[in-house]
Parts: sequence; C-alpha cells; structure tokens
Amino acid sequence: MSKRPNIVFILADDMGYGDFAAFNGRLSQTPVLDALLADSLCLTQQYTSSPVCNPSRASLLTGRYPHRTGSIDTLEWRGLERLALREVTLAQLLKQAGYVTGHIGKWHLGSFDIRYSPTRRGFDEAVCFRGGMHDYYDWRLEYNDQVVRSNGRYLTDVWTEEAISFIQRHQTNTPFFLSLNYNAPHTPLQVPDEEVRPFRQTGQFPEGVSRIYGMIRRMDSGIGRILETLDRCGLRENTVVIFTSDNGPEMTIYDDDPATDTRRFNCNFNGAKGLVYEGGVRVPLLIRWPDGLVGGRPFHTMAHFTDWFTTLLAIAGAEMPQDRTIDGVNLLPTLRGESSDLPEQRFWQWNRYAPVPQCNAAMRDGDWKLLFPVIPEAMQLFGELQWLEKSMEDYDYFVQNGLLPGPLPERTIPPAGAPELYNIADDPEERHNLADAQPERVAAMRLALENWFDKVEAERGTIRE
Repeated sequence: MSKRPNIVFILADDMGYGDFAAFNGRLSQTPVLDALLADSLCLTQQYTSSPVCNPSRASLLTGRYPHRTGSIDTLEWRGLERLALREVTLAQLLKQAGYVTGHIGKWHLGSFDIRYSPTRRGFDEAVCFRGGMHDYYDWRLEYNDQVVRSNGRYLTDVWTEEAISFIQRHQTNTPFFLSLNYNAPHTPLQVPDEEVRPFRQTGQFPEGVSRIYGMIRRMDSGIGRILETLDRCGLRENTVVIFTSDNGPEMTIYDDDPATDTRRFNCNFNGAKGLVYEGGVRVPLLIRWPDGLVGGRPFHTMAHFTDWFTTLLAIAGAEMPQDRTIDGVNLLPTLRGESSDLPEQRFWQWNRYAPVPQCNAAMRDGDWKLLFPVIPEAMQLFGELQWLEKSMEDYDYFVQNGLLPGPLPERTIPPAGAPELYNIADDPEERHNLADAQPERVAAMRLALENWFDKVEAERGTIRE
C-alpha cells in the first residue's frame, strides 16, 4: 500500500447483538449496519474489558486492563473514571506517527479537570461532552475546550455532522484517526418522534424499547451518511472502519413504567450491562478495510478490547510503548489467517467505588469461563443516584465545585458466592453451571483470576493523578 490507512472507530453506547436487525429477526431497523456486516469481518467472540462504559473506553485507548489505568467506575463526580495522566493513549501514538487525530462524542475519561480532556490526551480536535451521560437536546459541548450551548439539534445528528466535517477537512492531508463515540442508545431515552413511530405502531414493544430502537435507527442513518462521505471522498478502500459497543445492552425498568423498560432481545445471552455474564461483556464488532482484509465473513476467535490498541498501531505502522505492560495483542495476522497465536486467558472485574476480587469478576481460559456473581453490597451507590441527573443537567455545578468532598463510602462486603463455570463453546448462553463437576479446573482458574487481580490492582495503587 502506498499510503497508510485512515481509521474510523465508531463506538455505540449500551448496544448489544440483539439490537442489529440482522440478529433479531428484523425487530429493529439497522439497514446500514446490516450492510456493513455483510461487507466486514464480524468478530463473533469480541469482548469488552468491562461491563460498563468508562473502563472499556480506557482499555480501547491504552491497550491495558482498566484497573491499571485508574478508570474503574462510571462515577465522574468521584473521579473514579479518570484515565491516569501517566497513561499513553492510542491517539498520542498515532499523532506521533503522523496521523491527524479527532475525538467526537462521549468522552467519560475525566470530566471536571481540563488535564483529562481529549485535547490533552493526544487528540488534535475534539467535540465532546466529558461526562457519562447527557441530554440529547439541551446539551453543553466542548469544541476544542470552548463551551458551546445547545441550538436545539438532536445530539446524535451533531456527532454525525461533526464526523463528516472532520473527514472532509482531512481527506487530502495526512492519514487521520477519528474516534466517533455516539452516546446512543444510552439513557436518557430521547429521540425524534418520527424514529419511534414505526416501533410504536407495531404494538410489539414497551415504550422504552421503542425509543431504544428509534435511537439506534437514527444512529444507523448517521453512520450511513459517514460511510457515504468516505465513498465520495475516494477513501473507502484504504480506510479501516470499526463499529462496536462499549458494553452490553442495559436491561432495566423503573417503577413498572413502560417508558423506562429497556428489556429486549439480546440473542438469549445471560446477563446485561453491568454484569460479567456474556450479555454484559460480549459485544458485536465489525471491521471493514477493503485494502487490507477480506470481508464478508465471520471471525470466531476470542478477541478483547485491549487488542485494538495494539492492532491499530500495527495497521498504522506506529511504535508500541516499551515502558509499560500492554495487555492487548496484535490481531492483524490472525484476522488475515496468517496466525492463530492469541491469548487463551482474558479477565474482567467491575463493581462500585473500589474493586472486589470475587465480585462480578470473570476469566476465560480457552472455551472455559469462570465467574463470581455479583455481591449486592459491592454494587451499591449509597444514595448518590441524584448525582447522575445532576451531572447531566447541571454540568457547570461540577465544573465550578469539583468532585464530591470526603472519603469514599465505607462498606461491609460479605463473603463471595460460589464461583460458576461454563463451557462457552457448548453453552454460550451460560445456562449450565459445571463448577461442581470440575473442581480442579475451578481451583486453577480461580488462582489465575486472583493472581491477575493482584497484579493490576498493585499497579493501580501507584497512581497519584
């Protein structure tokens, strides 16, 4: 190839396999993503690095497990989502390699301190909100650190239009890396009525699911406009386009209100957002690169979010950092069928405030998956739910007043529940717990999981800012 490829990495928020029309029997409407699926490599065993958004985003940008980066939770008002300043990001390394870098959309890697903004972490340009969720109409965005207030446009459309502008402005210059982070279909469930109407009219879905499908429909249309822009600019063949989601779908209902009901089909995977069962950490990923990969086929080997840091650096011909542990591996030889030498073991753990090694933790070792179920006390928010709405509706409060004062809440964590063991090749829905029948395997995998946890937590303990 005469020119290094452009990279467009599109990340949805809380979208699962079952949100693709191609995977759900046409319950939703995703014609663009379905067409992209037919034209791409589809990774059928792609895993995030966490069942929630912020830690997964940290891994994508660093190639490291979230604990190493300091990004362990979604709580921006506690500062637990900050990507440690000592981390080196994919954007920084691509920029050093001659790429123009842009971030558009949700950030959620450091909300209230300018040092953690995308323009300080390797992105030449950024249009974003820095928190974890945002109103789709009454928004407050940062354009290269300058605040811009809402003009009434729907936020998903803003992201699409800014992405198109970025591509058009940089089509003839150096290669570009565009990180496009839609916040759809994350709450709040706001969407133009014309997008929801087709789903309401069927009478098949509660109002919340109709809105989710409408939000995805609007995002799908926007992605179509972006792909058309690449075509018009003559960039299709030598642009790597990746689409995935930060974690599995949210599946909730509040106060029996159908408008909040997001429980929907997800290919019968167990669990959802927030849980380390397959429904929380296994996500769709499509990669299209006509000049570099043969598309239109599935790829069944297990992959992890940390791998995309390493893989994209290899694709771009950029240097890997040598002064830190990188957990991800280069997938490119395997994607091309040249090698199958990938790690057998992958790890996950997430709970509120501070990690608990035997709560909502899991590992894969080949086809086998060991997990510890949730300990409810480790997931509790201690009455801080009001800060979710405040961080979305009154962003300036946090900018002016900083993080919540005082220590983290004290918790008493009861003993962990019994571990569970599944053979994912035979039982991808995690219906048949084999732990009692395989005590030696459970013991060996438990030791590996605990050793991994000790290593990543020890590194987290050295973070100062």
